[in-house]
Amino acid sequence: MAEKYRQLRAAVDGVPAVDAHAHNLAAVDSAFPFLRCFSEADGDALFSFAPHSLSFKRSLREIAQLYNCEASLDKVEDHRKSAGLVSISSKCFKAANLSAIFLDDGIQFDKMHDWEWHSSFAPAVGRILRIEHLAETILNDEAFGGSKWTIDSFTQTFLTKMKSVADKIVAMKSIAAYRSGLEIDPEVSKIEAEEGLQQELSGAKPIRITDKSFIDYLFTCSLEVALSFDLPIQIHTGFGDKDLDLRKSNPLHLRRVLEDERFSRSRIVLLHASYPFSKEASYLASVYSQVYLDFGLAVPKLSVQGMISSVKELLELAPLKKVMFSTDGYAFPETFYLGAKWARDVVFSVLSTACDDGDLTIAEAIEAVEDIFRNNALQLYKLNGIVGSINNSCTKSFENTLKSNISIKDTVFVRVIWVDASGQHRCRVVPSKRFYEVVKNTGVGLTQCSMAMSSFCDGPADGTNLTAVGEIRLMPDLSTLCRIPWSKEEEMVLTDMHIKPGEAWEYCPRSTLRKVTKILYDEFNLSINAGFENEFYILRKVVSEGHEKWVPFDLTPYCSTSAFDGASPILREINAALQSLDISVDQLHAEAGKGQFEIALKHASCILAADKLIYAREVIKSVARKHGLLATFVPKCFLNDVGSGSHVHLSLWENGQNVFMGSNDSETRYGMSKIGQQFLAGVFHHLPSLLSFTAPLPNSYDRIQPDTWSGAYHCWGKENREAPLRTACPPGVPLDLVSNFEIKSFDGCANPHLGLTSIVAAGIDGLRRGLSLPEPIETNPSDHGSKLRRLPKELRESVEALAGDEILNELIGKKLVTSVIGIRKAEIDYYGKNPEAYKDLIHRY
Repeated sequence: MAEKYRQLRAAVDGVPAVDAHAHNLAAVDSAFPFLRCFSEADGDALFSFAPHSLSFKRSLREIAQLYNCEASLDKVEDHRKSAGLVSISSKCFKAANLSAIFLDDGIQFDKMHDWEWHSSFAPAVGRILRIEHLAETILNDEAFGGSKWTIDSFTQTFLTKMKSVADKIVAMKSIAAYRSGLEIDPEVSKIEAEEGLQQELSGAKPIRITDKSFIDYLFTCSLEVALSFDLPIQIHTGFGDKDLDLRKSNPLHLRRVLEDERFSRSRIVLLHASYPFSKEASYLASVYSQVYLDFGLAVPKLSVQGMISSVKELLELAPLKKVMFSTDGYAFPETFYLGAKWARDVVFSVLSTACDDGDLTIAEAIEAVEDIFRNNALQLYKLNGIVGSINNSCTKSFENTLKSNISIKDTVFVRVIWVDASGQHRCRVVPSKRFYEVVKNTGVGLTQCSMAMSSFCDGPADGTNLTAVGEIRLMPDLSTLCRIPWSKEEEMVLTDMHIKPGEAWEYCPRSTLRKVTKILYDEFNLSINAGFENEFYILRKVVSEGHEKWVPFDLTPYCSTSAFDGASPILREINAALQSLDISVDQLHAEAGKGQFEIALKHASCILAADKLIYAREVIKSVARKHGLLATFVPKCFLNDVGSGSHVHLSLWENGQNVFMGSNDSETRYGMSKIGQQFLAGVFHHLPSLLSFTAPLPNSYDRIQPDTWSGAYHCWGKENREAPLRTACPPGVPLDLVSNFEIKSFDGCANPHLGLTSIVAAGIDGLRRGLSLPEPIETNPSDHGSKLRRLPKELRESVEALAGDEILNELIGKKLVTSVIGIRKAEIDYYGKNPEAYKDLIHRY
């Protein structure tokens, strides 16, 4: 890459894109064939010949590389099935770097998820209303009147339904090109529309609208509504599946609509680069103020040169402020990844060539990147009914870079990060050039005994069955690759542990969490979201009589305004760094300990939440270090002060709906659904064993004491902060219902992937066996005396419970559990013999 284009490349790769046109995902076992990920063909053209196209061969290799598996269709499909939809969706959407996706849910796939379900994988999700689908839904619903429709009664119902959702959608869309073509008559008479409607009603059921006069009438009515609600309307143009007559999908056919004065102030988006009519679309955008362009579907269904040619033709005449990105992702998360990857590569190629030709300066090209991938869509679409939020921090950082004209330097190092079974963050550092040429594909070698190390010794603990013999590969998960906010010339990436590239190691924490979440999804169609509360102390160093000592940053109480004021510069920098990593903070405040603070993170899908927790800890410790301070997550760094937890809130989701929450049904108990009760009952039943994962050090049990809000007794309660399991009813949740549950016995020394693994495994057991909860404790558990059993008072008790817990051993994996038990026993022995050694933990956690 030419040195002068490094800043442009960084802008293209880094911009959090708005995917302005896509479709819903379908379950992995959907009848919709995975080959359709690569082609618009069907039948023999799909199964016999599509695998021999240029785009298929390229795309298959790229998906295999993302998944670290063999580049064959069978191996990719095997990986998809074994990993599960939640896992592959998380990986694909992370790699795509999308800040929002707008979904046309009018196309129907077998086992399709609803549009809100996708909010687990993208920061923001919006809905696009397909007008023909709305009309067909009305006509096929007998409740609306069936064959008794007249054009007047239908129009009234159609417009009423459309207007009722107009403030909940980002745009409308028409697929007239698929049905009767784009030569739309905006002056179609009501008589012609009536005849067309009756023709549709007399045809086969269910109705699939094809009559041109009726479609033209629907389009005109919809365009009028869109104009009145200031909504854009997207129009399919150019190629698609074979259901379409390509001769009728040339956007030049739209001239009568574009020339109609009624619609001169409308906003019409021509989809799919209008391929192969890209030049025609570019011309229309240049001469009609209401025409905008979108280049989804053309990328990446074409060859590399075809993609470049299509986007280049769009930009030959069209203003840069009118061209927008989308993936046209559908059914398969891989389509989102491929669409985003190649859109970035193609736009970089076209814009850098434009700079070579003198059409653009580099600064103008970077501005075009922001416009094409983000700003144009944010300005055009109404963003109604968005689920989530679109983070603008990355946009601002690029704008500031552009204004200051500071070149983005080469990345010097990449930190290859893993978290071991004792919860310690570790990394190998690789020079950037070697990382991108070699390591990102083949990984880094690591001794197997790295997963047998304790908090006090960088050597294998006895009883783990892991020794210095044997090596694994740390395989970078490129979806987690990011620039380090506090060290701009470095990047960091989380890793999976493989025996060899493509073959997961059974001791790998991330792979194990994927395994149990896949079981949860496969058996119960459930996914789980998690949100962590990070409690930590900020310490400052003092020197007295030649001795160094770490003392609290301040001496203020819980939620003190002066505490926040004193730490505000540090917390602002932490928050900015977290935002740059797309880690959302729900709230932060001073905690009850002297120098103690808490930062609560927004909930996300289980694996993503664990990944973000690791990066959040890295941010907090590194920013504190930058200020000459030390941030520590040790559970009890001062025995005479309160402890620090990493409380986690969990909820169960099915098809985009929180199904942990109960309803007003009389059968619902405790504000939870039956599924929620059984899952929580499993966690309750296995709680003593879980503590080996969530409270992994002897010091953890110095924190878990009565009357300290840490959950010392084996019980649960609704909004009871002294219970280890608390069901929560945050603002917005109906009275007497709960939205999630919190585990308080989870601390900052726990490996978050292993901690969540144990919780999910326990919940699975609760669902499989239909376990029931005991009655909740509504008062301080300490008041119940001997009636309530204490949770393990020390790590030894929890390890004994885990050793005898056959169900967790089976679900998590006996080898991994054996290793964890060996490490925990080493911790018990060492800290028992060295009671003051816990003070050194502030430098490890």
